[in-house]
Amino acid sequence: MHDRPHAASDKAVSDKVKTCSVLVVGAGPVGLTLAMDLALRGISVTTVETRSAGEPPSVKCNHVSSRSMEIFRRLGLAQKLRDTGLPADYPNDCSYRTTATGIELSRILIPCRRDRYTATGGPDTDWLTAEPPHRINQIYMEPVLFAHAAAIDGLQILNRTAFEDFSEGNDGIVATVRNLDTGTASQIHADFIVGCDGARSLVRKAIDANLQGTPIIQRVQSTYIHAPGLIELMDRPAWMTLSLNPRRCGTVVAIDGREKWLIHNHLNREDETFESVDRDTSIRAILGVGPDFEYEVLSKEDWVGRRLVADRFRKGRAFICGDAAHLWMPYAGYGMNAGIADATNLAWLLAAYLQGWADVAILDAYEAERLPITEQVSRFAMEMAGKVLSQRRTVPDAIEQPGPEGDAVRQQVGQAAYDLNVQQYCCAGLNFGYFYDRSPIIAYDGAEQPGFTMAEFTPSSTPGCRLPFATLSDGRPVYDALGPGYTLLRYDPDIAVEPLAEAMRANGVPFGIVDVPANEAQPPGGPKLILARTDQHVAWRGDAIPDDPEPLVRKLIGRADGPASA
Repeated sequence: MHDRPHAASDKAVSDKVKTCSVLVVGAGPVGLTLAMDLALRGISVTTVETRSAGEPPSVKCNHVSSRSMEIFRRLGLAQKLRDTGLPADYPNDCSYRTTATGIELSRILIPCRRDRYTATGGPDTDWLTAEPPHRINQIYMEPVLFAHAAAIDGLQILNRTAFEDFSEGNDGIVATVRNLDTGTASQIHADFIVGCDGARSLVRKAIDANLQGTPIIQRVQSTYIHAPGLIELMDRPAWMTLSLNPRRCGTVVAIDGREKWLIHNHLNREDETFESVDRDTSIRAILGVGPDFEYEVLSKEDWVGRRLVADRFRKGRAFICGDAAHLWMPYAGYGMNAGIADATNLAWLLAAYLQGWADVAILDAYEAERLPITEQVSRFAMEMAGKVLSQRRTVPDAIEQPGPEGDAVRQQVGQAAYDLNVQQYCCAGLNFGYFYDRSPIIAYDGAEQPGFTMAEFTPSSTPGCRLPFATLSDGRPVYDALGPGYTLLRYDPDIAVEPLAEAMRANGVPFGIVDVPANEAQPPGGPKLILARTDQHVAWRGDAIPDDPEPLVRKLIGRADGPASA
């Protein structure tokens, strides 16, 4: 690969060959996020998707993390997503019950979207962010992303188009795609290709990446139903209702907050198979309704929870993101959200190279940063899955028994369910705690990043960590002030920073300086200067600019001949 980008639009190609800088395969949430992020940075993008424009996805993902909402805020999408999904006043709580219509054991209080920015007192209402999480099913989320993406200049979405294969040369890739309506094959010439094409990714197979890990953790029967009468049987509805009883444990997710529900029947015994478990009987046991209760099956899917991570996320000019790169149990809602984090990480790196202000070596940071994180998060999810499975398999027989003995059992099970699951449904650690500790483009200073759990983290300016949240003097969150490249946050306005600014400008790096009130975010004795990347991670920190900032700048843009001095 050359050290300077070759714009696909400048190549002499046939009129029948489409050109772009980046070809994105797949227009789900991950692919659309990547495509939008690139296009808003001025990079020409073509996205191919087998579904028709507006065709809804399967009813899967139900949660957009706080970190993802921060990304969508930068892309101009946060409020559009907030205005969509469940009714504004519908509780976003997680309720643990004997059945979906039975006795409540405990409840994790999560604000409805009407109160999301103003609520206090809940387990996720004090997070240091301008964008709390949002509960919304993918069938409502994707149309918002699609409409927003379709309106961006330089972004083309080819629906009813299947990716088949690609070849790579010194000046880019040539992909073969096929129109599913006409059967006509055509070619797309691009500088790079990114597979956001899901668990059965053809791009992953094309780059000889192999999924490794635990192939089976749990089997789940999922059924999407229309049941207008269900909400009347629930004395206090919730976004997610989890049934715990000795007969059949399961999860009921409110899709529209009125009459559509997604039911997960967890096959908890090792000897159970999709064929041996009766779907209708299981649904009624989870809901706590009799044979006279009427519902309509809208769709159904049997799936296997796994923990699989690809052994590579890149080969040459080809990359993979999201489910193409990693698959795990959807605990903490971090399947789709991890893919969105992949996308925003890769977008700015590709843009930096294609815009000419970074060396090709900057692209090495994608796999170096994201692969270790997905490995770690997948293990969090697997550990949580094991604990939840154990809880489901040991529900006491007396949980539905009336009287003091049953009350004591219900109190114990309900508290245990709350203590275990508040970690995943209000997972501050997964949102804000992860860090990059082996990146080739971060100037480490010898300090160790604080550890984090699924639920807890310590804000830190240690290089590789998420930039600590702060509010600027004009009331904006600090993340709103980050530019497309690097932004220097100055906690002491008297510190001279012009040498770094000059070195950045000399290398063509997008660079800005933002003064932060001294009492914001930094603990006593914290560094007076923090250099943040566009993706909110700390790249360098110090109390003064290095005497010679050029080695630092070269490291940050992938041109370093050796370690940069901090």
